[in-house]
Amino acid sequence: MAVVTGGWSRERDRSWLTGRTVAKALDDMGVKAHVVDLAGSRDTLLEGLAEASKAFLAIAGRGAEDGGLQGALETLGVPYTGSGVLASAVGMHKLHAKTLVAAAGVRVPDAVKLEPDGTVETLEEEATRIKAALGIPLMVKPVSEGGSIGLHVASSDDFAVSSAISCAEDGEWMAEAFHTGRSVSVGVLEDGQGNVHVLPPLEAQTPNGVYSYAAKRGTAECDYHCPARVGAATMEDLERQAVAAHRALYCHSYSRHDFVVGEDGRAWWLEVNTLPGLSKTGNLARMAHADGISYELLLTHLLRGADIDRRARP
Repeated sequence: MAVVTGGWSRERDRSWLTGRTVAKALDDMGVKAHVVDLAGSRDTLLEGLAEASKAFLAIAGRGAEDGGLQGALETLGVPYTGSGVLASAVGMHKLHAKTLVAAAGVRVPDAVKLEPDGTVETLEEEATRIKAALGIPLMVKPVSEGGSIGLHVASSDDFAVSSAISCAEDGEWMAEAFHTGRSVSVGVLEDGQGNVHVLPPLEAQTPNGVYSYAAKRGTAECDYHCPARVGAATMEDLERQAVAAHRALYCHSYSRHDFVVGEDGRAWWLEVNTLPGLSKTGNLARMAHADGISYELLLTHLLRGADIDRRARP
């Protein structure tokens, strides 16, 4: 088993945590595993995959979760865990993903792509356009990053919107209507016949109501509740929307969906994680544990998900 991890994205640290944890657990389960760092050379990757029967994708972020790695593995004929090329590529692009899941009846916040060119005049004009389209509060974030990397919330006036937009770096960026409420994640497991099982939703409680990069990395205050502290109707709605998004994006084997639940109980879908973190204290493992699924059994399910003919799936 080749445990592909590391990589060059801004989520490299999360990938390494997942990779080390998965590799050790597989060894303890009697599965011979070795770690392959995607940040290495092409030859290093090929050597690491040469004698592997499967690739366990314990990695996240750009260059790993966006379809490129999946396409390379399919070209090499190496079975791998997780979703395929299409789901990975579309799921990583938040604007495209929102369009597809909304068409499937999933409730998503309004969003627009940013178009600033760096000048003060354009920045102010862009702030005015964004505020008119989305209102206040709103958030600004990269289109294709995970882990809440680069997220900025503008909660007051035009200056706050301009300041948030000015933080946009290279690449595509978007602005999205910010709904205050509970941050909730929902895990979906799928078997080889397409049957899905929804894990108990997990609520992440932070002092300011924003599930930030720091909170996800454990460097900021965050309390977890699983199952999430929501009513029965909201729980049912979360499960319905997570499954609908999973299927609309053609996810395979497993996925994790992030929502915000407003005070009125309405759940808004924010994004999908096609390769969510797999540390033993990570969100997916927490949800599985609450459902009576051990970490080892969770990994076994993911390994089985690699045993499919990718040519028969999108």
